[in-house]
Amino acid sequence: MQLDYVILGALALRPVSGYDLRRWMEGSGRYIGYGVQLPQIYRRLGKLVERDWVNFEVDPREGRPDAKVYRLTEDGRAALLEWARSPFEPSSRPKDPEFTLRFVFAGQLDPEIALDLVTTELEHRLEHDLNPAHLPLVHSYETQIPELDPTWAREVHTMAFEHGYAFIASYVAWLQTTKARLEAKLGRIPTEPTD
Repeated sequence: MQLDYVILGALALRPVSGYDLRRWMEGSGRYIGYGVQLPQIYRRLGKLVERDWVNFEVDPREGRPDAKVYRLTEDGRAALLEWARSPFEPSSRPKDPEFTLRFVFAGQLDPEIALDLVTTELEHRLEHDLNPAHLPLVHSYETQIPELDPTWAREVHTMAFEHGYAFIASYVAWLQTTKARLEAKLGRIPTEPTD
């Protein structure tokens, strides 16, 4: 169902054809981390028409097949707003596409929604991913094959952990910066503590 909200969120910006929606997903939309094939888009558009969340007009094209240009209906607008305002539960895995989709397509509707999403995600990441109490311990290995050097295996696992930790630290820094920007946009500049 995520694709439904991607489509509704895109249609909130402008009317588009299924083909144009796919082109956007392959272009600037690829940064949201959610890709689908054209047949999936057309199937979902058909379902959204059945639900009366979108409608379309046929745009005649000279020398090419006519295009259906889709628009958001009032019911589609209501569905998008309901989803945007629904509670967000962060995933156990960082940088989950669900957060990105919600940030882009729900957050575009209201800075308050965007701030709530970022705050929820940030608090979860600080508690579960950067909390020293949750850092993995270095394991001792009892290797099962002679080709595996346990000291080297531990080193490789440590390097992989460091890569993941650096990614999370960078992601948390982005969340913190984004939260500050949203708070400034909403006129909620954090005040300095007084002594």
